[in-house]
Amino acid sequence: MKAINIKDKFLKFNKNWHPHQVAVVDDMQVILAKLKGEFVWHSHDNEDELFQVVKGTLHMQFRDRTEVVNEGEFIVVPKGVEHNPTTLNDEEVHVLLFEKLNTAHTGNVKHERTQTEYPKI
Repeated sequence: MKAINIKDKFLKFNKNWHPHQVAVVDDMQVILAKLKGEFVWHSHDNEDELFQVVKGTLHMQFRDRTEVVNEGEFIVVPKGVEHNPTTLNDEEVHVLLFEKLNTAHTGNVKHERTQTEYPKI
């Protein structure tokens, strides 16, 4: 039981779209990721996801609209909702995600950016 410094953890990795696990809370995991550009359209059939923007501006695309999530804000993507996290103008955005341990990175979609294991930092 020690405090976790999120800013220090973000300094430990550089790769975009490659989540890193920083904590586990019951059957949920706390993940940090750096996002840049457009990800991939996907959904999670059985899991909600929480995205908190630590740095930058996230544009969460949904099929019918785009929600802008500013630094210090978060958005919850309900299970089954197709979404595509995106950043604009080559901005690197830092996010904290909160999701179940068994949540597949890109749901049922297989993509070159799909990660199957998250390094623990």
